[in-house]
Amino acid sequence: MKKNIQLIKNYLDYLFPNPKCELEYNKDYELVIAVMLSAQTTDKGVNKVTNILFSKYDSLEKLSNADINDIIDIIRPIGNYNIKSKNIISIASTLLNSFKGIVPSTHEDLESLPGIGRKSANVILGEIYNIPSMAVDTHIIRVSNRLNLINSLDPIKIEEKLENIFPKDEWVKLHKQLVLFGRYHCKAKNPNCLDCKINKICKYNKN
Repeated sequence: MKKNIQLIKNYLDYLFPNPKCELEYNKDYELVIAVMLSAQTTDKGVNKVTNILFSKYDSLEKLSNADINDIIDIIRPIGNYNIKSKNIISIASTLLNSFKGIVPSTHEDLESLPGIGRKSANVILGEIYNIPSMAVDTHIIRVSNRLNLINSLDPIKIEEKLENIFPKDEWVKLHKQLVLFGRYHCKAKNPNCLDCKINKICKYNKN
């Protein structure tokens, strides 16, 4: 197991030596909103609508007072826009009224924001504050199972397992690497198994 873990780490470092979050943002609260919007859609899709959204509403005050129908029109392309538009306005209002406009740095506070669950909170903590966290999304669920790191589809169990396997100071970087690996290499459909240097330890490649 230790040998396989090192192989995985080495390969991810080779592919993504400096992994970056692919959600585009300039202010901390913009990331919070982008992460909320990214549920069940792509980062590219989110970036297209947030580029318009954050240009038109360039402060928490403006977002908190925005016309919800205008927000709906802007984010309509990413789907689930009725709930997400309400969340945008509520997040802005909550950050202003409860946190003085500052994105909080604890799970409890972050998860009090509309549309922000544990996975989203982990993304925000790692990206903004570099707090060790392992945000488990569909890519990490798929990759961690294929690479025999765990045999479970439960995000909490996967989070705990990965945090037990890998050093704490590597969690933030590893999360991004695993997401990018799942997004561009170990894809749900037609993964690049032939070109993968760790396919010998992969369950999918043996099916």
